[in-house]
Amino acid sequence: MKRNIPITTLFLDIGGVLLTNGWDRHARKRAAAKFKLEWDEMEDRHRLNFATCEEGKLTLEEYLSRTVFYEERPFTRDQFRKFMFAQSQPYSEMIELVVKFKLKYGLKIAVVSNEARELNAYRIRKFKLDGFVDFFISSCFVHVRKPDVDIFRLALDIAQVPAEQIVYIENTLMFAQIAEDLGIKSILHTNYQSTCVKLASFGLQNDKGIIHETN
Repeated sequence: MKRNIPITTLFLDIGGVLLTNGWDRHARKRAAAKFKLEWDEMEDRHRLNFATCEEGKLTLEEYLSRTVFYEERPFTRDQFRKFMFAQSQPYSEMIELVVKFKLKYGLKIAVVSNEARELNAYRIRKFKLDGFVDFFISSCFVHVRKPDVDIFRLALDIAQVPAEQIVYIENTLMFAQIAEDLGIKSILHTNYQSTCVKLASFGLQNDKGIIHETN
């Protein structure tokens, strides 16, 4: 009979799992509407620059200069920056679940996430992620971003845990599949309930139980 290998570590994405996405297409659409920006031009400039920003090779101020403030605007950088940061909101139930599992099972908690440095720092501080996350493999810190497999290899090196002892919770299918290719058990996160069910299948039981939606 095959013995189940205990899970000792959780790898987590931030955007879409612990928090809302920091600066996704929906947030940019809201910004374009609020600040009366020409959407296509802003989005083209975003696509050309944001990957470099997430890799920590472009500051937020440089990104804003290239995507928004390349011409005079009737609003300030500070106003726009505050709007950007305000798009981040917590998924409190998921945060509480991770904190509970860390205490109950003695898990290591690591973040593997694509984030720009200033947004990442704000989100860590604002939502106190450093209160339960042991280390952050953020793209802006390590200068490599998903889907590059090297960010997962780096996470494994830093964690010093065998891949089979890790569960990765991620809301992007491709990234979950890349982790799976390295032997990391992955959960494609769509909602709290289904993730609790999948975690339980790996031996991580939520005492709260699973709340099933009703019509």
